[in-house]
Amino acid sequence: MSNTWIELDLEALADNLRNVRAALTRAAEIIFVVKSDAYGHGLAPVARQAWQCGLRWFAVAHIGEALRLRELLPEARILVMGVLAPEEVSAALAARLLPVVVSAEHGLALAAAAAARGQALACHAKVDTGMGRLGFAWEAAADALAALARRGGLAFQGICTHLASADEPETDFAETQAERFRQVVLGCAERGLPPLFKHIANSGGVLRDVAWDLDGVRLGILLYGYGPRLARAGSVPGEARRARGRAVATRPLLHWKTRVVQVKAVPARFPVSYGSTHVTERETILATVNAGYADGYRRALSNRGAILVGGRRCPVVGRVTMNLTVADAGPDAAVRVGDEATLLGTQGGEAVWAEELAALCGTISYEVLTSIRTDARRIKGG
Repeated sequence: MSNTWIELDLEALADNLRNVRAALTRAAEIIFVVKSDAYGHGLAPVARQAWQCGLRWFAVAHIGEALRLRELLPEARILVMGVLAPEEVSAALAARLLPVVVSAEHGLALAAAAAARGQALACHAKVDTGMGRLGFAWEAAADALAALARRGGLAFQGICTHLASADEPETDFAETQAERFRQVVLGCAERGLPPLFKHIANSGGVLRDVAWDLDGVRLGILLYGYGPRLARAGSVPGEARRARGRAVATRPLLHWKTRVVQVKAVPARFPVSYGSTHVTERETILATVNAGYADGYRRALSNRGAILVGGRRCPVVGRVTMNLTVADAGPDAAVRVGDEATLLGTQGGEAVWAEELAALCGTISYEVLTSIRTDARRIKGG
């Protein structure tokens, strides 16, 4: 039996999808990013719920995720956003996947592998407009894509880029990227390529500029109930931004829980955990919970985090250890062994969300969510 578990609220996901869809321009498709086991939420329940809610486009990082998703959703359109290897082309063709071609060399290798099987590989092209990670250099992308299209072996159906700073209102670099992308799309049309399915907006992009919806938007963290600073503020900051952007209400769907394994009444000046980095200031009740950094509850939360026990926010005291963490439940706590402890989520009228833990750890909510290590999931709704 797992010592921690996830409770997944699929009704929250359905609400998030409805709210986002209502905010988008009518023609834009939602491409749901479900890589890394749906950001730690669980690929199977999340993808099935999204399909039931009418989503048809999904994006993953590599072919292993894509093949698993194909088993779950036989008719879905699946983008493989990582770098597909030539030896994976056969599997991609058989599973009707849409890999993303990231360079002329990559395209030639995939085209040769597909042509060797007497087929053309349906694909999207990725343009590097300033992310500096993957993609055709935007200045030469139109020429390179036209040349690849003429060679055969590839059937370009879409084109995309990735915005590096759409969630940072203090910079206009996302606008620069969007304009570069527009120039590439125009260049492709001038060179005789057929109209391509265009997608550039991530969660930050959707909140920042309605014009970036295009044919599709690639959404991950916003649909999981979190998002960029633009979303947390409740609106797009700045008068100029507000004219083009929008606010979208979503809520988290993942709650992460464990149990209290020991309750201990201790006196003042009682040392707690490795190194005695915490010493109690008064008589109190300590609750030791069955989770630690091996489960994804980060050591950086030592003497900083809070765990919900008995409907209260109980501060983490002492160092988080590999499998156990101690919380100060207070001198009047009625906590018992076996009580549920919430590491992430709500209990009573209190809440701890991934953004709070991320801020304490000097990271982002994405890393908090994808670091949770448990296979135990309890599903609500769906």
